[in-house]
Amino acid sequence: MRNTHETANGTMATDEAPVRFDTKIAVLLRDDLETWQRLNVTAFLVSGLGTAAPEVIGEPYEDADSTAYLPMLRQPVLVFEGAKETLTAAHTKALSRSLTVAVFTSDLFGTGNDRDNRAAVRAVGRDALDLVGLSVYGPRNAVDKVLKGARMHP
Repeated sequence: MRNTHETANGTMATDEAPVRFDTKIAVLLRDDLETWQRLNVTAFLVSGLGTAAPEVIGEPYEDADSTAYLPMLRQPVLVFEGAKETLTAAHTKALSRSLTVAVFTSDLFGTGNDRDNRAAVRAVGRDALDLVGLSVYGPRNAVDKVLKGARMHP
């Protein structure tokens, strides 16, 4: 939080208190993905979060010339990686805790549009999804438990 105040010499000073969120946004990627896949999967996984949890969206941006820009997530997105088994375990834990979850399966690399993406996920049972990434949002402690065994993305 930013507080501005006047100092003893008449100049303005800003106190920067760190903001600590009680929620966490995290992306977990399978550790065998190519770089382009990691970037693509991450972008897709966080893209729907604002519709499911509108409170995560901050205020619109504006530069010094009054050019308007879209609002973005109000808090950091932490990116983790892990083996296939880590993703499967995290998926199960996240669902059991009723957290907000998005999934990206290996089948989605072969589709080219939203309709086919949804059909590819719908065609496979929850326990048989070939997960290459997932995002999870919820209370910080619950998300931390879901990510147990994952490591921060390098």
